[in-house]
Amino acid sequence: MRIGVPAEIKSGEFRVGMVPASVQELCAAGHELLVQTGAGAAIGFADADYAAAGARVVAGGAEAWAAELVVKVKEPQAVEFGLLRADQVLFTYLHLAPDLRQTEALQRAGVVAIAYETVTDRDGRLPLLAPMSAVAGRMAVQVGAHFLEKTHGGRGILLGGVPGVAPGRVTVLGAGTVGANAVSMATGLGAEVTVLDCIRQRLDALDREYRGDVRTRMADPADIEESVCRADLVIGAVLQAGGPAPKLIDRALLKKMRHGAVIVDVAIDQGGCCETSHPTTHADPVFVEEGVLHYCVANMPGAVPLTSALALSNATLPYLHALAGKGWRQALRDDPGLAAGLNVCAGQITHRAVAEALGKSFKTPADFVAA
Repeated sequence: MRIGVPAEIKSGEFRVGMVPASVQELCAAGHELLVQTGAGAAIGFADADYAAAGARVVAGGAEAWAAELVVKVKEPQAVEFGLLRADQVLFTYLHLAPDLRQTEALQRAGVVAIAYETVTDRDGRLPLLAPMSAVAGRMAVQVGAHFLEKTHGGRGILLGGVPGVAPGRVTVLGAGTVGANAVSMATGLGAEVTVLDCIRQRLDALDREYRGDVRTRMADPADIEESVCRADLVIGAVLQAGGPAPKLIDRALLKKMRHGAVIVDVAIDQGGCCETSHPTTHADPVFVEEGVLHYCVANMPGAVPLTSALALSNATLPYLHALAGKGWRQALRDDPGLAAGLNVCAGQITHRAVAEALGKSFKTPADFVAA
């Protein structure tokens, strides 16, 4: 199969869909790889590295997009919509629930769109979202600490404190992969950490891991309000796979927060968990509402692209072998978890949460996989 790897063009995005080691494996399996020139240059992977791995380096994005299977990191941008077509499989992060324009472009094109963020494993976990969630969770504490500095608009808080001075307070909304990694980083810095979730087993696990040093609370409205209001840094780490993030912080609650506090809304890819959140970029990452700094960069891991690209390539490679080796229908028939990643096919939305979020009709992946 011909597999295309276009260069990413989203603002502040330096990751690449495949690193040379993954390209080498797929070439060894008999597939033809078309990599756009400069696709990995920002993270130290030269065209010569891809050529040595067996790829054909192509001059323009259109040539990479002409492949049967297109592998990316971020969703197609508006200028790329014209490169979508009906005989094409697109494998990338899509985050369609808050993005009607992109969804309708995928529908019009008839493309087979498989979203990393809704692929599941046998235990119902999200193996292609997990590596980027781990990166984003760890980054959230770093960027939160940065913007808490007075020179960057924050309260002037050092998260770890110093002897004789209390540490900063961090509230983490959600104890999944993002939340657990944020908790790890925040406790490592010496902050006072509270984590909330609606699944008791996750809280139990964190309580055992940190031997009671992390405060765990159920995510009911009263506990959310109390924990958010006392925090210096709030990390939004909630997820509903494929669907919009629940709005846990409305404007009324925001007004009760401390002036100069920081919200890092990692859920912004799915619309954000704060009513006042809207997507920002690495070039202009924060804005202020009600005296609270909001960091809402929609591609946070793009700031550490080498780590992120390597982690993502490790996760996607087995699925690429299946899609390229078997064809998308057989690969999805053999792996129901991969079938859960099918979001759009032949003009129809094939993920229930996406359809419900956008008020559109829904067809099951089985309707197309069995065809």
